[in-house]
Amino acid sequence: MGLPTKSKAQSSEQVSSTVPDIIITIAFISIPSQFPLINVYKHSISTRTKLFARSERQLASPLDKLLRRSLRVKSLKSIKSVHGFITTMGSNLPQSAFFHNKLISVYTSLGYISVARKVFDEMPHKNVVSYNTMISTYSRDENIEQAWSLFSEMRNFGFFPTQFTYGSLFSCNSLNVVQGLYMQAVAMKSGFLFADSFVGTASLGFFGRQGCINGAFKVFDEMPFKNLVTYNAMISLFGHEGFVHECMLMFRELLKSHISLSEPSFVGVLSGFRSEEDLDSGEQLHGLVIKFGLLSKVSVANSLVNMYGKCAGTYLTEKMFRLVPNRDLVTWNTVIGALANGKEPIKAIEFFCRMYIDGFLPNRTTFLSAITSCTRLSNLTYGEFIHAKIIKNRYENDGFVRSSLVNFYAKCNRLDSAHCCFDEILDKNLVCWNALLHGYSNRSCSTSVLLLQEMIHSGTSPNEFSFSSVIKTLLPLELKQIHSLVLKMGNHLSGYVSSALMTAYAKNGLTTDALSLFYDDKLPYTVVHLNIIAGMYNRNGMYHEAQELFCEVEDPDIVSWNILIAACSRNGDYKEAFELFQHMQMDRITPDSYTYVSLLSICTNLCNLVFGSLLHSLMIKSDFSRCDIMVRNVMIDMYGKCGSLLSAVKVFDEMLERNVISWTALVSALGLHGHGKEALQRFKQMEIDGIQPDKVAFIAVLSACRHGGLVKDGMEMFEKMKEKYAIEPEMEHYLLVVDLMARYGDLKEAEKLISGMPFTPNASIWRSFLDGCNRQRNIEHLSLQIQAC
Repeated sequence: MGLPTKSKAQSSEQVSSTVPDIIITIAFISIPSQFPLINVYKHSISTRTKLFARSERQLASPLDKLLRRSLRVKSLKSIKSVHGFITTMGSNLPQSAFFHNKLISVYTSLGYISVARKVFDEMPHKNVVSYNTMISTYSRDENIEQAWSLFSEMRNFGFFPTQFTYGSLFSCNSLNVVQGLYMQAVAMKSGFLFADSFVGTASLGFFGRQGCINGAFKVFDEMPFKNLVTYNAMISLFGHEGFVHECMLMFRELLKSHISLSEPSFVGVLSGFRSEEDLDSGEQLHGLVIKFGLLSKVSVANSLVNMYGKCAGTYLTEKMFRLVPNRDLVTWNTVIGALANGKEPIKAIEFFCRMYIDGFLPNRTTFLSAITSCTRLSNLTYGEFIHAKIIKNRYENDGFVRSSLVNFYAKCNRLDSAHCCFDEILDKNLVCWNALLHGYSNRSCSTSVLLLQEMIHSGTSPNEFSFSSVIKTLLPLELKQIHSLVLKMGNHLSGYVSSALMTAYAKNGLTTDALSLFYDDKLPYTVVHLNIIAGMYNRNGMYHEAQELFCEVEDPDIVSWNILIAACSRNGDYKEAFELFQHMQMDRITPDSYTYVSLLSICTNLCNLVFGSLLHSLMIKSDFSRCDIMVRNVMIDMYGKCGSLLSAVKVFDEMLERNVISWTALVSALGLHGHGKEALQRFKQMEIDGIQPDKVAFIAVLSACRHGGLVKDGMEMFEKMKEKYAIEPEMEHYLLVVDLMARYGDLKEAEKLISGMPFTPNASIWRSFLDGCNRQRNIEHLSLQIQAC
């Protein structure tokens, strides 16, 4: 006789009576424990185990919904109630592994990793999902030790890793090269590396983070199945590393594959464009963005703003910014950062203020860009304004912001403020130490050595930038001591440090020490080191040695060419200098300000207006805005001494920024051409503009008075020099004033001035005075002859 069977009606009745009990149970679980009723109900749970065992499906659904609701509301209290129920049920809970995995997932999403690990360790039955969840959690938390330990444990217990296991571990930034290569071998052996694009893409990203571009491309090339994410990862990698050509080729391959492009496709390729040469490609991508209708996507629009900021001027960057339909904080940060590092950093401050007007509050990135702009402008007023905004927005304790402020105040020669910002940094890192060291190094004081000692005592090890900043300011004895410290700490092999040591030895006249470093086989041998030694030869008048050293340079840079052209200029080899300039252009080396200064100085020495005008035309053709104030000053001097006063005045009037050398060159040119009155007017205008004249400026104006016969004005300038500006006159100043008075008949005053000189007059002063006496005697003799007639 067979076993008795239940009818469908009986079974249906049993299920219908079970479901309400399940729902009631779960409802009671979510009630806080302070209610007495829940304790009574929980006590009777053990009697219902069989009932739950018969209705797994009915139980799974509501409990799963409860877990999902706990995840959605992010309520730790709610998930703890569910956790208590699961713990109470123990091994009797149907689908135990499923619910434990869900519980681990919820805890990790709420950030309670240690609690999730405890749940994992207490699980009665673990499966692959359990391990994958914890490995993924530790990988996201950069805890590669725990993730790797669980990976090894799972394999030892006979569980086979899945694509999610490999993907999580490959995505961990803490995964080192050895572990990554081991993972690649295991994934390849198990067939996951190339059978699944998810694992292949993750391993590609790992090699990219390690800087192994060839390894990443090899993985990409061997993948039989590539999806959009794979292409995007490779494009982003090439773009990030600056391989523009390869990035564009990969993007074209993606276009040919007929896979629909996404936002990361454009963002990745646009990130690789960083110079003016990439502007054409960037504009083509801009056209494709419009064609695919992705301009409204804020990430793509931000990438376009960034591209124009790096590859084009301020105008196109601003224009692209105005075209962005949906601006966010990243958009503002992008345009402010691009302008801060562009040709017009003042524009970054303007956009910073506009950002406030549009209702966006700055973050750390905004403030860092704004400080960079103020640092490049060396504008203390703007910098203090940004500093006030930083305090108002409570970013004054941010380490990166503080370090930037230290750098800003140090560059503006406000070392007291820089030190104040530095002292307020609680956790001083290498960046802020280097910023302060660099500030003191520009002032050429020994405080940088004391700072270096303090830095080492605080436990922060100096790097090559720390040493190269300090070395610039050292005296010979200190230089030897720091050189010993560099050797002790193993930084002597750095190119920065060795070049700084060579420069310091050469500057202090220790030629032998500089050359011994240069010829040391253990140290790096680059074009920078060759330039330093060639520059030392050039300054010491050893022009032939500098030219011989240039012949050893395999790939000379612009500094090498400038040193050789300057050596030819100083040695009087003017023809060779212009021939070198011609070869330099043939090698497609763009001349800079130093190149033009050397060549214009040659034109001045030769009084060759034609060559000087041709150089001026070449500068205008190649973008005259690149020529700095030094070039324009030399150009004013060249035009003045070559007889083209109008050109000199025109160059001066077109200058947006002028310094004391600019005014001195113009005053000298006007005086040389006999325009003494106008030279005096320009000198007074310089004073009105707040530029304080120096000794050379007074030489220029006194010379102008001498050429124009302005005796009274010349004496006034001479007195002003001593009384108003506290500049002690030197021999050349006395010579000009004596010659002015003697030449125009004021011999008694000239004699009185000579007798009051603080030092012995030289032969030139006496010669000027005697010439004046002879001239006066001849005039008196001529007047007597006229009277006799």
